[in-house]
Amino acid sequence: MAIEKERTLVLIKPDGVERAVIGNVITKFEEAGLKVVGMKLIKADEDTVGKHYVYDEGWLVSVGTKAKKSMKEKGIDSPETELDIGKRVRNLLIKELTRSPIVAMVLEGYSTTEVARKIAGPTEPKKADPSTIRGGFSSDSYELADAFKRPVRNVVHVSESKEIAEKEIKLWFKDSEIFGYKRADETALFGA
Repeated sequence: MAIEKERTLVLIKPDGVERAVIGNVITKFEEAGLKVVGMKLIKADEDTVGKHYVYDEGWLVSVGTKAKKSMKEKGIDSPETELDIGKRVRNLLIKELTRSPIVAMVLEGYSTTEVARKIAGPTEPKKADPSTIRGGFSSDSYELADAFKRPVRNVVHVSESKEIAEKEIKLWFKDSEIFGYKRADETALFGA
């Protein structure tokens, strides 16, 4: 059985760039054996970010459902539908990702998406372990984000799955911007 390497997309969001933790974020991934095969600092445009946070009713409703559940746990009853909440969150995400430069990266390795998501930590930094990127470089919460009418500032986006990563990489990178090479420690790490 051949085990193949895979790639995933990581975006260091404006809050990560503005806080000057770019190097720390990259180091976390590299120390785990993931290889940066593409990287650029860009000012994202609304069209690209709109395609990234695709207008999909299933996704919008799932986002709205999670938000409504969180509100209910806090004793807040929202008259908005799950779809309306999802649309509002999507618009806030687009606004956030386009407000300032971001670093877009393609990482490569074995089980890359799964490993990168563990290193990133849970979406809400307040609940993330301090050893993760989100827990170590942010203390934001859904409550603060709601109070300031913005999405949670959690430093990074990491693709949700290998399949989604393939689509997201094509959106953010041309083939000519992704490079293959062998890290000096690959043999020690993987025996390859």
